[in-house]
Amino acid sequence: MLQSQNRQAARQALTDRVLIAKARKDLSFAEITAGTGLSKAFVTAALLGQHPLPVEAAEVVGKTLELDADDVALLQTIPLRGSLEEAIPSDPTVYRFYEMIQVYGTTLKALVHEEFGDGIISAINFKLDVQKVEDPEGGSRAVITLDGKFLPYKPF
Repeated sequence: MLQSQNRQAARQALTDRVLIAKARKDLSFAEITAGTGLSKAFVTAALLGQHPLPVEAAEVVGKTLELDADDVALLQTIPLRGSLEEAIPSDPTVYRFYEMIQVYGTTLKALVHEEFGDGIISAINFKLDVQKVEDPEGGSRAVITLDGKFLPYKPF
């Protein structure tokens, strides 16, 4: 039976245990994801407390990280989502995403509405991918794909 969390504390504590186990075993998120049948982005988000894992995936992750039965069960609960505090993020990487939305959020909104009409891009029917590509000018570039279903508003 599906269970739901009413506070973030339990999932945050589980995230701490997961990250300690990940470091102790020197595993990447891709290695932890192996055998789950799910994407690396989804499993990573789940391990950071933002999604429940299906039973089979939770068991695979639990075995990989040597989690106890309670932790495996907790991985399957529906979390209270939202990983950011209400203040402006101070972590430089997270802040840059915040900055991108501050600078380009209204542009994205205008372009989405011009192309699709009045509606939203789903964060539920959604896919995320992060790729590292070489920059022809030297160094690396991050290519981040946000792929969400468009959901139009309907008059009633």
